[in-house]
Amino acid sequence: MRGKGESRPRRRSPRSAVFRLLRRLWIPLIIIVVVAAGSVAVSRLRGIFGSENSPTYGDTKDGQAQPFNPKYIRYEVFGPAGTVADISYFDGNGNPSHEDGVSLPWSLEFPITTAASIGSVAAQGDSGSIGCRILVGGTVKAEKITTHEVSTFTSCLLRAA
Repeated sequence: MRGKGESRPRRRSPRSAVFRLLRRLWIPLIIIVVVAAGSVAVSRLRGIFGSENSPTYGDTKDGQAQPFNPKYIRYEVFGPAGTVADISYFDGNGNPSHEDGVSLPWSLEFPITTAASIGSVAAQGDSGSIGCRILVGGTVKAEKITTHEVSTFTSCLLRAA
């Protein structure tokens, strides 16, 4: 027989073993479930919104195509007679160009071959006054005249021709 202080040995049911295991593992199980759900959500969203494989399109650009009625842009740099200047500008293809020791007045005209074009001309001369002008289709779009004592600098910018 058993004494007063002795307890009966407990018989453990299989259900209590499962509960003890879940009590220890419930946080790691929740983390695994959250990571798995997040991975599924991200993969679905990538498929819907931002596929990393961009579609290919045929090149329809014809290298010989010219605008129907192209505009012409004209750069002008002017100053007093005998002025020599260094001139920088963007050419018809949008490439920077530079000319040193040019006698003024100076001008350059070329067609605008792109839908939108930027015009820019800058000059530094050896006189007290120098000016620049940008014309599109014969209309003055930008003009600036600068006066200093020696070695004057001026620039004109046309954001959209």
